[in-house]
Amino acid sequence: MKLTTLIGDYPVTKQFRTLTDRFEFGQYQGSVATAFKRVVRNLEFDVAEMAIMTFLVAKAFGKPYRLLPFVVMARYQHPYLVTNKSLSPKELEGKRVGVRSYSVTTGAWIRGILAEDYSVDLSRIEWVTFEEAHVAEFRDPPNVQRAPAGKDINAMLLAGEIDAAILGAVPTDPKLKPVIPDPEAAAKTWGERHGAIQLNHLVGVKNTVSKATADEVYALLLDSKKAAGSPATLPHGLEANRRNLEVAIDCAYKQKMIPRRFTVEELFE
Repeated sequence: MKLTTLIGDYPVTKQFRTLTDRFEFGQYQGSVATAFKRVVRNLEFDVAEMAIMTFLVAKAFGKPYRLLPFVVMARYQHPYLVTNKSLSPKELEGKRVGVRSYSVTTGAWIRGILAEDYSVDLSRIEWVTFEEAHVAEFRDPPNVQRAPAGKDINAMLLAGEIDAAILGAVPTDPKLKPVIPDPEAAAKTWGERHGAIQLNHLVGVKNTVSKATADEVYALLLDSKKAAGSPATLPHGLEANRRNLEVAIDCAYKQKMIPRRFTVEELFE
């Protein structure tokens, strides 16, 4: 049987996408993240790339997926919070901040950074979202409102309709600048203090996939990563990712996105 599969096109997955005819790859438009709702709502895929926060929320609501310890995307999120004003992180209290969806991974990491490193009261920010959470059962906190239909996050930011925004890519518009001072240095300090990286996307498998088949998928992913030069910034293996996952779980729990702190082992059960 072929495995229905959702995997984005990255250097570490290039060979995986062509290595075998065992997989039937799902199509998506633009970023692979546009298909994450199909993973956790429709349960459409046997093997699926998933954002870590999407996975954790999905697990909290009993979605039938487990992780493979294979990272396809990771980055420090500090540069992705931007403004066209002169605002410090603490000055975001009382302001309106746009984010694609409240539970997206970049948004969760940045909120954690603001609360932990800059003592920002997240409940005093009005979060303006543009779409629903990937997991249908997730409910936004009361200080979240939906932008009017048809509105664009970048256009609202430049027009002053929101004070800052969490974007998926570092903007090239010179009017927009990071809220966090010297974001590269701040990211380095964060990483050293936590002994971790900020995970974005990993690979999961549906619980109906046998262990033997999951092991086969994982081995093919490792071969693909090796063919891409085995970048050290994308660790594989449970122990290599244990601390990274602990920090991600803690970030989600502190923001009440999940009801309890899962153990790392639970994510792979």
